[in-house]
Amino acid sequence: MSYFNVRVYGVLINHDNKVLISDEQSGGRTFSKFPGGGLELGEGLIEALKREFMEECNSEIEVVSHFYTTDFYEQSSFNDSQILSIYYLVKESKPLVLTFKTTAFDFDADSHQSFRWVSLSELKAEDVTFRTDKTVIELLLKQIDL
Repeated sequence: MSYFNVRVYGVLINHDNKVLISDEQSGGRTFSKFPGGGLELGEGLIEALKREFMEECNSEIEVVSHFYTTDFYEQSSFNDSQILSIYYLVKESKPLVLTFKTTAFDFDADSHQSFRWVSLSELKAEDVTFRTDKTVIELLLKQIDL
């Protein structure tokens, strides 16, 4: 293990009780996750999350609250780093102006990323690829059941 890889993600639930999922293709793999990504040197977590939403969704967000930080070991699927992921509940500053897909990995010809809404009532851990995202879904579903 050569270094830590700090990642930050936003859990965005809309007014229809649907959560935003990002489907992506990178490094020869396809995967589904929450919107977000890696910190750049000199950035804070919230600054990085807002930048990632601008880059991926062309949208400003507001951070509502911290939701979860990785509490187990996870090696990156792409390199020799240990992943540390921080998740925040976020909300849209303005409605997202994106084309939303209804199936995973439905990429436009010029893109390696697509977005879809998944109803909280139908959401399951299998809707995402990585262990940390699966953990977040399980925790989210437990909160809904309360």
